[in-house]
Amino acid sequence: MVVLATKCYIDGDARNRALDSLQSLVANDIGDLDVDYDIGVRDDDFISVTITGDDATVARNVLRETWGEVTPHLSAGEEYVGTLEHWDDDGIVLDAGQEVRVPTDELGLGRGSATQVRDRFGLVQHVPLRFVYGGEDEPSRLADDEIDRLYEWTRGTDRVNVNSATRGEVRATVNRAGHANDIVTVERLGLLEQSIICRDETDGPGLLASIGSYLPAELKCVIGQ
Repeated sequence: MVVLATKCYIDGDARNRALDSLQSLVANDIGDLDVDYDIGVRDDDFISVTITGDDATVARNVLRETWGEVTPHLSAGEEYVGTLEHWDDDGIVLDAGQEVRVPTDELGLGRGSATQVRDRFGLVQHVPLRFVYGGEDEPSRLADDEIDRLYEWTRGTDRVNVNSATRGEVRATVNRAGHANDIVTVERLGLLEQSIICRDETDGPGLLASIGSYLPAELKCVIGQ
């Protein structure tokens, strides 16, 4: 079994749609391999995929690479993926099967409190983030490749980051609001966390204001260069 480092934290019909979407995504990832698989949701909302068959080991490795994996034990100095759960001025807390605090000084994302950093980089709740676990003796920190990815967001065009919706739902919302030609694409960050990439001439805050009434979600804007 692989526990994916992404969560399904919504209920009702929206939950069913999200799991249907995940079924298609996993099929794209490992559907060509000789495996059978079953998707479930743990009590902590992380997604579990039970895999059997001749290619089970390969399939597990593909899912680990694509989604990240939640493991029962963390080793100091190793890189993992956790979802953003809480924050305050002194740092952020990631859920990686256990809570991991990353102090503000270890975010590596410039000046300001962790709350200010979260706003500047558009980090919606539950977004998956890579980190290096510090263990008992050292603080945990964001991984170097994660820091690079987030800085790249600020060097491109504006973005609007969204949680609590699948990629298909976000694309449909953008279309419904009349902004299909104002975006480049919707980038998947997690199962229910997406990033709308604006065209050069599109104003991110304006797009956020326009689509906000259509989405019962947290939306954060990233201002590009």
